[in-house]
Amino acid sequence: MQIENAEAFVLPFIEKEFKIKEGMRVLEIGAGEGGVLKAFVNRGCIGVAVELDANRAKDGKLWLAEDIGSGRLSFFANDIYDTEVETLVRKFDIIVLIDVIEHIHDQDRLINWLHNFLVPGGVIYFGFPPWQMPYGGHQQMCEYSLSRVPYFHLFPVPVYKWLLKTFKEHPATINNLLEVKETGISIERFEKIIRKTKYRVLNKKHYAINPIYRYKFGWKPREQIGFIKAIPYIRNYFTTCVYYLVTPEEL
Repeated sequence: MQIENAEAFVLPFIEKEFKIKEGMRVLEIGAGEGGVLKAFVNRGCIGVAVELDANRAKDGKLWLAEDIGSGRLSFFANDIYDTEVETLVRKFDIIVLIDVIEHIHDQDRLINWLHNFLVPGGVIYFGFPPWQMPYGGHQQMCEYSLSRVPYFHLFPVPVYKWLLKTFKEHPATINNLLEVKETGISIERFEKIIRKTKYRVLNKKHYAINPIYRYKFGWKPREQIGFIKAIPYIRNYFTTCVYYLVTPEEL
């Protein structure tokens, strides 16, 4: 699923402004099991995956053992801020963060930190769901009926927490959802951080229906309507996914 989605949507989006060439180095932060990164490796790139969840990293190492053995891919079960990662990885042509930035507590710090990992002229791809969109609270993590309830993550924290407890969600799930509520990001906040941390936008695309939903729900991907995309703040409520490609500002 991740490979197919990346090949059909992520790589073509990047290549509208930045040609992906064999031998390029690609870093994916929050790589999960490495499915998205595998799409780049299949194009002849050298991949480096960094995943904080040790279990997911373990699965990725097993699944991608052939690529790791051949030297086409490396997998780190680390925090991107760890000194070990900064020492072992070199500069990259492309950095990928898909469904990651909305989970980061200090988003300004991370995005600014990425300057350290880019070659001159390198690019960063971000894909994320705006916080206010119908399922921006990641309520699909819920085990019961709340998983299909849109927008309820927008309630104030006490009400939100009460609902989760009332519907008997597991305490670990509740903690995870409250954390997402704390870190969720809007289109406007993301663009403000990009400007603040000295990047410029090369390409962007807003989706009314996230391409990944064709696997989850059987829905056909659909770009956001032009006039909705143009309305700040309101667009967050009706946009399920955004793609951005950025590069450092020229000094």
